[in-house]
Amino acid sequence: MSRTAKKKQQEDRPDPATEAYLKGLEMVRRNPALDSLDATFCRGNCKVAPPNGWALVDSDGWVHIHPTRRAEPAEWAWALTHCLLHLGFGHVPAAKGRRTQPDRFELAARCVVVHRFQQTFPVGHPPDTLPVVFPGGDEEQLAARWRRDGIPPEYEHCGAGGTSPDQVLEPWHEYHGPVKDWQTVFAHALTRTVSAAMDVAGGRRDELKGARTQLRPWERALSWFVSSYPLLGGIAAGMTLVADAELARAHDISVAAVNAEAGEIYVNPLLRHTDEEWRFILGHEMLHAALRHGERRGHRDPYLFNVAADYVINGWLREMGVGEMPEGLLYDPELSGLSTEEVYDRIAGDLRHRRRLATLRGKGRGDILGEPLPHSRAPAGYVDLDEFYRRGLTQGHELHSRQDRGLLPAGLIEEIRSLAHPPVPWDAQLARWFDEFVPRPEPVRTYARPSRRQSSTPGIPRAGRYFPPEEIARCTFGVVLDTSGSMGRILLGKALGAIASYAEARDVPAARVVFCDAAPHDAGYLPVTEIAGRVRVHGRGGTVLQPGIDLLHRADDFPRSAPVLVITDGYCDVLRVRREHAYLVPQGARLPFTPRGPVFRVR
Repeated sequence: MSRTAKKKQQEDRPDPATEAYLKGLEMVRRNPALDSLDATFCRGNCKVAPPNGWALVDSDGWVHIHPTRRAEPAEWAWALTHCLLHLGFGHVPAAKGRRTQPDRFELAARCVVVHRFQQTFPVGHPPDTLPVVFPGGDEEQLAARWRRDGIPPEYEHCGAGGTSPDQVLEPWHEYHGPVKDWQTVFAHALTRTVSAAMDVAGGRRDELKGARTQLRPWERALSWFVSSYPLLGGIAAGMTLVADAELARAHDISVAAVNAEAGEIYVNPLLRHTDEEWRFILGHEMLHAALRHGERRGHRDPYLFNVAADYVINGWLREMGVGEMPEGLLYDPELSGLSTEEVYDRIAGDLRHRRRLATLRGKGRGDILGEPLPHSRAPAGYVDLDEFYRRGLTQGHELHSRQDRGLLPAGLIEEIRSLAHPPVPWDAQLARWFDEFVPRPEPVRTYARPSRRQSSTPGIPRAGRYFPPEEIARCTFGVVLDTSGSMGRILLGKALGAIASYAEARDVPAARVVFCDAAPHDAGYLPVTEIAGRVRVHGRGGTVLQPGIDLLHRADDFPRSAPVLVITDGYCDVLRVRREHAYLVPQGARLPFTPRGPVFRVR
């Protein structure tokens, strides 16, 4: 090789200092949160770089690097990260007009805060000349303390600028475009990075590297809710996306479906939608789950109630400007402002037309699933679903309002507020029913029975109190108890325990009990604490409760004003009760008739 060729080869090969810097820069760019700040790195013939440091950062987003300094790649990664964190922490905010530079106390305090964060956010490692233990407190507290007591020598020059400042405030010029909010950009990116790390830990992603670019469109949409839309951010953080083409094909999921019990949204990964459309789709499914549409439908037709909820939710999402509605979804401006139940009442009359409409799951199928779909990564489920969705929506609404993120539909606000006040538990409702319809025996005063206190003052007559027999007999109620084989012992235990406690609290001496399965069995008046001990589940075929009701109607020793409490699992005949009555049934059970008395659902 000629001397000229060797010289040209040496000139083309970067020097060791440049190679180390480029390797350190690559380590920084591999972190999605730092890379999102979109800073400009200036190293060539940079005249602004600190003369005896590594780098400094200005409020325009420029990082000025010493052009000839030699350091290890890990040290360069630490120095560049230190400068970018000054941007992300808001230490050098961008602004127009004249800028006042921070004094040395503020500079040192900010560097200490960044150092503490870097110890938990390891990108590279600091030089050995810098301290490894840092005092507590935020920037303002440290700066105030050091103005009073002086800066300890080890912390005065602990930044990336050496003995020079590593933070410079510059006026933002018009040609730079809109003023950038470095702090918000970094906060959103950090949220995405943490979410990606959780996905790696949970097995939903193979690696963290390049998380910002490797997210699939529905994952980017879910991350957008977590980082940028507080109303549904809490719900989105607890939801799991299941993108499985075979699962979608096996269960006829055209676009998406949701199961609130498992906290899962099932999407068809073979469909092509934009990021805006995926935001609309995921927002649609999360509102289904959060507003508990699967549990609210009651005795209504499941598919038609799903269609009615789709009309309402799609109208809300369009009004809020969340994403872009894909073609073919249900939307009718004439239904604006109506609740799901009101829309259901309107569409229920035209079944032939409405059954041709399609939800996100497809034509004739609802996207609110009654049970989780089996897959390899199925979760264990939430402990308290009602509390999870209620807290997610109410806290999201509070953040949305506090941050002035835009107006929300009045109907959605009304439903969120109703969620904030959950329904009264069944046992409290039963207690109110006892208070209203089961009278408490009232004592009667009479001078025929002198008070026991009169013996201490015989000259002062005092009336005594006692309970007349007719008063005690009036304070009772009837229990018609389903004892067929289908009755669960958990339901019996909860129901009878609640009855005993409330009856004792009201001084009810005994209740008239009738056990029923295929035939009624009159147990007569039983002390309320002994009802559970007398229960025997016979299981002789179907449950016929009407003869037990008739037995109480005809009984001469059962007061006409006494109410009747029917305990059943719903697998019974049609009942006609001609006095005040109530039903105790398990959660989710449906009676085969329209009840006229209150129905308490035992959980």
